[in-house]
Amino acid sequence: MNWNDCIVRTHTHSVKWSTAPDEIIPMCIADMDFQVAPEIIEAMKKKAEHGIYGYTTFCDRYYRSIIGWWKRRFNMNIDKEWISFSPGIIPGINLLLQILTKPGDQVIVQEPVYYPFYSSIENHHCTIVHNSLVYKNGTYEMDFADLETKASDPKAKVLILCSPHNPLGRAWTEDELAKVADICLRHNVWIISDEMHGDLVYKGKQHHPLFSIHPEIKQRSILCAAPSKTFNVAGLQTSIIMIPNKELREKYNEKLFQYGLMRPNAFGVEATIAAYESSEYWLEELLIYLEENVEYVLNFFKSNIPEIVPIRPEATHLIWLDCSKLGMQGEELFQYFLTEAKIKFDEGYKFGSSGDAFLRMNIACPRERLETAVHRIHETVLRWRTNG
Repeated sequence: MNWNDCIVRTHTHSVKWSTAPDEIIPMCIADMDFQVAPEIIEAMKKKAEHGIYGYTTFCDRYYRSIIGWWKRRFNMNIDKEWISFSPGIIPGINLLLQILTKPGDQVIVQEPVYYPFYSSIENHHCTIVHNSLVYKNGTYEMDFADLETKASDPKAKVLILCSPHNPLGRAWTEDELAKVADICLRHNVWIISDEMHGDLVYKGKQHHPLFSIHPEIKQRSILCAAPSKTFNVAGLQTSIIMIPNKELREKYNEKLFQYGLMRPNAFGVEATIAAYESSEYWLEELLIYLEENVEYVLNFFKSNIPEIVPIRPEATHLIWLDCSKLGMQGEELFQYFLTEAKIKFDEGYKFGSSGDAFLRMNIACPRERLETAVHRIHETVLRWRTNG
């Protein structure tokens, strides 16, 4: 696999590349600028050449590929019956909140966090409750005492857990997850665990699926996953919603039928099988390349741009940039780099108020593109020093 190949993505209907002028380098939106595994491409070609793309269902091989992946990667046993479908994690979370809450209920999030969680909660007229993460010694920690207080409110019904965490890149430890599970079990708070980035974990760290943490948690939680971040197939819209609780699973599947969401993308099923059955080697190569990109960014910023402090990610292909020394926040910070550096980041403030002085950077791109972007940032900060 040629990870250094700068494939042109402009004029391909890419959300990431088609919404900005040609001179802008998008380091935003969590998809990758790498071609997918050859096995996935071959599966797509075979399906395309068949020439019929009618209504599609799930086959036994699809379920076996998912079950086998989670057993190999995480030593976790999954029952076929747990596995349901969503065209994306956020649509799935919306359906789950529709079942688990009523207007006026409280849903807990650990901000700064993936911002579509907020709109999902507001869609159902629930109150967003912040169990804010603590920024300490260059990393983030959970505030368990605050979580205990928030979860003890009778109106608190759900915690949306981001594991690994987006945008902070934390791969939560078994101890941290056990404390979260214990608190939520004691206060009858459901956990929706978004584990979309669970495969993208760096050396020395490990992703612990929530289901493996506590013997009772499976009956009070939902695990959301997908091949999309791992294998760069988000546009195929095949996400996995695991629901061990039979009553909740039946209600969820009823919602899928109610909204006409029960049929998967014909190509998505084939991509999932090809990814989980045949493309694990591709993921291992990807992780090596991503980790090299991480080290390049961290070392360059430390040596040349001390005004910006990258938070070392333990997982994900994202880096959370602390720009507080620049004295800018919110939209001003985002627009400054868009205008001056011609770099489009994800706006930190969208992830929560504690992200006002931060930007999210996607480093899943060829090294040449990453180096160009980082040097543009450097030149922009040099001008800031002179003018500041």
